[in-house]
Amino acid sequence: MIAELPMPAIWAIFAACAAVIGIGGTAMTRLADIIADRTGLGEATTGGILLGAATSLSGSVVSITAALDGRASLAFSNGVGGIAAQTAFLALADVVHRRANLEHAAAELANVFQCGLLILLLTLPFVAVTSPEFTVFAVHPVSFAILGVYLAGAFAAQKVHDEPMWRPIRTEETRVDAPEDDEEPNRSVKGPALKFAGLMAVLGCTGWVLANTAGVIIDELGISGSIVGALMTATVTSLPELVTTIAAVRRGALQLAVGGIIGGNTFDTLFLVASDMAYREGSLYHNVDTADLFWVAIGLVLNGILLIGLLMREKRGTGNIGFESLNILLIYVGAVALRSLVG
Repeated sequence: MIAELPMPAIWAIFAACAAVIGIGGTAMTRLADIIADRTGLGEATTGGILLGAATSLSGSVVSITAALDGRASLAFSNGVGGIAAQTAFLALADVVHRRANLEHAAAELANVFQCGLLILLLTLPFVAVTSPEFTVFAVHPVSFAILGVYLAGAFAAQKVHDEPMWRPIRTEETRVDAPEDDEEPNRSVKGPALKFAGLMAVLGCTGWVLANTAGVIIDELGISGSIVGALMTATVTSLPELVTTIAAVRRGALQLAVGGIIGGNTFDTLFLVASDMAYREGSLYHNVDTADLFWVAIGLVLNGILLIGLLMREKRGTGNIGFESLNILLIYVGAVALRSLVG
């Protein structure tokens, strides 16, 4: 059992999980780009749904495992803390793309839609917390609402991609989503899809191990579940998003990079649904504290700024980073510093 190991071994396992998640995430980017081209789904949709869900798998396992163990704060903060971290990762990717502001170059209506959907989903936990503690089979009704909104949004996102009602103005810096090889759409998607599924399984198993090591760290060191969830497990399980985003930008798959982050964040709201179902001591939302809700608020602020950036499409910022990306990074770093000091 992990709990019986000495702390140096626990930290070594934690670091090994981070490495596995990072390496697996890199491989997934290339496969997702190929799948997007061969299926014709488009980078934004593939990144927003397939890559976003796959890279979030380890994090979902962490939240579910924590909820089953009765660790409401860890389960909740792991999901919402990951949303804030991953949005900051997109700002870092803006630095890597030197030609123009990433939100300008990766203009895609599907990403704008997904970002608006994410903001809507992030408001629902506040509805749950401020409503009576009513449950159906120990699950709060808002959890069903989150699931319904996500599924409807996923369907609508594909429709937005296939039948857009408006298109962004193209500039010399706009990256058009098109297959890298003219013959790519005619090739089989089976091989890349099977490899992608295998990597998903690896990330899922890694998430289970990570959740158990996090639980031991909380018990042994007396660190709050909110701190461990938002700043440790959330950051580690978000590594695939960082790795895949940087890799996608370097490959020139800019819509995939932006869509992967926004889609991963949108999928992460389902952590709350799964955690509420796994948590058997009543409503998950009524067993968390203000420190956990703080990260929901930060997620809303960061993605509100991101949505404005996607709409404004600022071409140049300051140095190698857009103004909205700079603000996202500053707010996230400030939030981490604040929660680290306050506890």
